Formats: sequence, C-alpha cells, structure tokens
Amino acid sequence: MNKFHAYFVTFAILILFGLFFFLPLGNVIIDAFSNNGEFTLDYIINVFLNPIYREGFFNALSIGTVSTIIAFLIAFPLASISHRYKFPLKRLLTVLVLVPLVLPPFVGAIGVKEILGASGALNSFLISLGIVDSENPIHWLGKDPFMGVVIMNALHLYPILYLNILAALRNLDPLMEQAAYNLGASPYTRFKKITLPLCIPSIFAGGVVVFIWAFTELGVPLVFNYQNVTPVQIFQGIDNLDSNPMPFALVTVTLTFCSIFFLFSRFILRKKFNVSSQRPKGYTNIKSLSGKKGRVFTLLFFLVFILSSLPHTGVFFLSVSEDWYQTLLPKSMTFDHYSEGLNHPLVVKSITNSLLYSTGATIIDLAAGLAIAWVIVRSTIWGKWLLDTVLMIPIAVPGIVIAFGYFTMSAPGEPYHFLVKLGGGPALLLIIAYSIRRLPYIVRSAVAGLQQTHPSLEEAARSMGATPIKMLIRVALPLVVAHLLAGCILAFAFAMLEVSDSLILAKSPENYPITKTIYSLLDSLGNGTEVASTLGVWAILFLAVSVIGAMCLVGRRSESLFRA
Repeated sequence: MNKFHAYFVTFAILILFGLFFFLPLGNVIIDAFSNNGEFTLDYIINVFLNPIYREGFFNALSIGTVSTIIAFLIAFPLASISHRYKFPLKRLLTVLVLVPLVLPPFVGAIGVKEILGASGALNSFLISLGIVDSENPIHWLGKDPFMGVVIMNALHLYPILYLNILAALRNLDPLMEQAAYNLGASPYTRFKKITLPLCIPSIFAGGVVVFIWAFTELGVPLVFNYQNVTPVQIFQGIDNLDSNPMPFALVTVTLTFCSIFFLFSRFILRKKFNVSSQRPKGYTNIKSLSGKKGRVFTLLFFLVFILSSLPHTGVFFLSVSEDWYQTLLPKSMTFDHYSEGLNHPLVVKSITNSLLYSTGATIIDLAAGLAIAWVIVRSTIWGKWLLDTVLMIPIAVPGIVIAFGYFTMSAPGEPYHFLVKLGGGPALLLIIAYSIRRLPYIVRSAVAGLQQTHPSLEEAARSMGATPIKMLIRVALPLVVAHLLAGCILAFAFAMLEVSDSLILAKSPENYPITKTIYSLLDSLGNGTEVASTLGVWAILFLAVSVIGAMCLVGRRSESLFRA
C-alpha cells in the first residue's frame, strides 16, 4: 500500500467515524450543556446533587467495580493453574470454563433468577432435604437486586480476563522466576515482584472491557428489575426527552467517566508498567500433576464450570417447562414452546431482522477493518497510531451511549432522520450502530493476521508485476483469511445479540431484532417467559458455535479479540 492509498483510507475512515460516531456523541454532550440554547451546567451538576441520579450512578459504578474484582478473582487463579500445570481432564475443562462467553448476559439473568431466586430450584432442593426452612429461604442473589446483577456480570465476563491473563503468562520468560527462586525468593515474592508486574498490562486490557461492560450493562438490570442504576434511568427517560433533559446529562457523565478510565488504563498504566519478557522458543515449565493435587485442580475447574453454567441450565429448563415453581426441576416438560416460538410472528420476524442487520454490519466491518488493518501494519505514514486509537474507542464507549446518540439524531428534523426514511424504519441506523460497535473485533483480528505474515511475500508479488488488487486477492487474503473469518464471526454473532442498540432504536414490533423480542416476551402474559427462553437457547447455541469457531481459527492469539 503506497502512502497515497494509506492516507486516503485513513482520512475516509476518520470522516466516517466523525459523522457516525463523534457527531452523535457530540450532539448528546451539547444538549447536556444547553438550556433553550444557552450554556448551563445545571443538568450535569444535578446528576450528583439529585439523590436518585447520584445513587444510580454510584450503583452502576459499584456494579462495574465489584463485577471486575469478582471476575479477576475467578480468572487469575484459573489462568495461573492452566499455565503452570497439567492435570486430569485439563484440555476439556479449560474449554468448558469459557462457557459464559456463549450466553448473552441478559438472557442468562432469566435462568439465574429461576435457579438462585428465593423460590428457585436450589432453595427448593435444600428445603426438600430439610437443610433450609421454607419460611426463611436463602436469598442467594441478595434481597437487593445488586448482587444478582453483579453475579451475572462476573460469571459472564471472567473469561475475557482469563484469556488476557493466560496470554500474558504464556509470553513470560520462566527463567526470570527460576532466577528469583535460586536467589531464595518465596512464592509470594516471586508473584509480587515478577509475575504480577509483567501481567498488569494484560490484566488492564481485559479489565477495561469487563469494567465498562458491567458499568454500562442495560439488559441484566432490566431483567432483575433494578431500576435505580444509570443505564436503566437513561433507558426509561428516552420517552420523555422533551420534558426531561436529564438523560442527556446522564449519558454525558457516563461517557466522560468511561473515556477517562479507558485513556488512563491504555496510556498511563501501560507506560508505567512498560515491562516485557518473551518466552524462549521451545521452553516449557508445565508440570504434570496426578494424585490428590491434580484432582483438586480438576475439581476447581469443574466447580467453576458448574457455577458458570447455571444461567444456561436455567434458560434451558425454562424453555421446556410447563410448570416450574418451588421444585428442583420442572414438574412437567414439553418442547411445544419451541414450535410455538417458531410460529410466533414476532419471533420469526425478529430473526429475519437480526440476520439482515448483522449481515449488513459485518460486510461494512469486513471492508473497513481490512483496509484499516493494512494501514496500521503495512503503511509507514505518520499518524497511523491515531487511526488505531480512534478505532478502539468504541470499546470504551458504552453501547447505550451510542444508541442514545443515534436515537436523538434520528428524530424528525435531525441529521439522521433521512436514514429512517431511506430504510423505512431503524434498519440503517441499527446496521451502522452495530458496525461501529463491532468494528474493533475485525480490526484486531486482521492486525493479528497481518503481523504474523511477512511483508516480503507481498513485495515479491509486486516485484513480479502483480497489481495491488491481484496481490491482495492472490497473496495477502489467503494468508489472513482465518483471522478475518474469526473477526467476522464474532462481529456477526455479537451484533445478532446486541442489547442496548436494539432496545433503544427498535420501537415498532415489525423492526424488532432478537434481543428486543426476548425483552418484550418477558413482559407478556401467559407463557411469554418460556417462549423467550426458547429464543435464548437458540442464542446460546448460535453464539457457542460462533465463539468456538472464531477462537479455533485464531488459535492461541484468541485473547487479542477481547483487548481494549
């Protein structure tokens, strides 16, 4: 790629990002500081003075913080054990602990409530054994919805930290720890002085994603009916924007906090802990364990798998239950809900809509992602670091913020309203929103693929007279196709199950994607919850195949897909 093409791609992408990413965000920020056209700080100040909004913000902050800490406490021991030891059933169990990745969290919340609720399956089982008093059941999720949201977030997100920490441990030079051992350092000292400092960049790379995801999660609090949290307050305030401008201020405060946290972790902390070490090729220090210690590690991984599978189990049994209340298992089961769901006009239409929206977004991301990755890896232009940084910002910007910006910009008389007219509804808005949110997955995958291929192959093709297009098709693409396919699979799968954009932008039933249909069915009378669970089961299976396929294609560098 010559400099002209590189600069063209860079400017084109930055312009598009300006129009469809920074413009809606800027519009929200302007409205947050505007009162009838005059500058004001009243709305922002009111976020912290009003006890309801202040409590909502600190509840969201607490959810993000506690969820990240619990996810780390689960992920770090698992990654350390997996890196250092070989134990019975390790290959199977290290795959099974990644099960939470294949469940949309707000779908899993349905199953968690059914199993761990006060009248759920676990208490019913313990009551039948005489361990728990039926008049005073154990509130496993807490009497307040806070712990239920935290548990669901932590169980869903710990694999992101696990993959990042495991990748960091794999790249460490074991001779450094061996040298410290020879000098008499205790295991704790070796961990504190060597292992942890070398892992901190990867811990923060995964921790940023986990914290921002949990801090701004909308679907899980809605399912747990946790009203007093910022994302839910924003969602509930959308219908009253004319009389209540506070959602603009809430979005602005959320965006500002996430951006500061993202930049702090990406630049300051990584610079402070700028330590690197590379494992010698062919060197391994994995110890084989058998006997009691090996069984203990096997049991630990198995228990984490069982715990993280509770949401999946609950969703499945709900989907086949005719009557499930205060019993360990449904009193009677049926698969009629599946046929009912497939014959439900709202369900069938939502599947078609999601396929349309996600396919359009993935095609856009594939074309843009490959061009961007090429500029980042192969070009020598000044400022490509800016392009790389800008493309990662959607990871730090909550989905609810982007969705809110698109919603306000698509009202009649606003700049994006032509997209609503052109698409006959929110289709184009959702496609663009999905593509902006998921573009980093394809960029990171393409960058990883290009970094693993030597540019001399492309140079040889050009020296033989191949045109840039022919060189791209015949040489470059075959070398990175696995990484591109992995990124496309993830982008498509997560777009299919996007929550914030879907709940906010799709207002009429004929435009509902899958996640909006699930949420609508949960509020419907009759067996709406069971039908919604059938959609959840299909979502689990779909996402499972997608994530496993993507990780197999990328291989040991799969953690790069979940870096900030």
